Amino acid sequence: MNRIVASLSIATAFAAGCSATHLLRPALAAENITAQVIHVPEMNGDALGLASGTGLRSRTFVSADGATVAVQDGNTPKHMHLNANEMQYILEGTGTIWLGDKEVQVKPGDLVIIPKGTAHGGTKPDGRPFKTIAIKTPPQAPDDTKLLD
Repeated sequence: MNRIVASLSIATAFAAGCSATHLLRPALAAENITAQVIHVPEMNGDALGLASGTGLRSRTFVSADGATVAVQDGNTPKHMHLNANEMQYILEGTGTIWLGDKEVQVKPGDLVIIPKGTAHGGTKPDGRPFKTIAIKTPPQAPDDTKLLD
C-alpha cells in the first residue's frame, strides 16, 4: 500500500512540476515565426508603437521560445532586467548610455551586450534619440523591468 501511495505521489508531483514549468515561462512565445523583411530605417512614429511615459516607442517583431526581437526608438530611464539578457544594436543616434556602473559612448553600428541584472539605459543622446534593435533572451516577462535611480 505504501509503495502505491509513494508511486502515485511521485507521479503527481512530477506532473505538477511539468505543468508549473509550462505555466510559469518568462513570456508566451509564438508558435510560428513568419518569414518577412522589416524595413527598419523606414519605420518611425506610430509604426513603432505608442510612446511610453518616457517617450520610448517599442515594437516586437519576433517572439519565439528563446528570444524576442524588437525595434526601439527613444530614450529609456536607467533600469535592469533580472531574468532577461539583452543585446542592443544601435541603428541611429549617438551619445551616452549607462552600462553597469559607468557611462559609455555609443554610435550607429555598436552592439551593446547587457547581461541580466546589469543596469543600463538612462540615455543621453547627442541630438537624435537612439533607435535600436533589441534582442532579449529568454523573452522578457512583463514584470521584468526594475527602474533604477
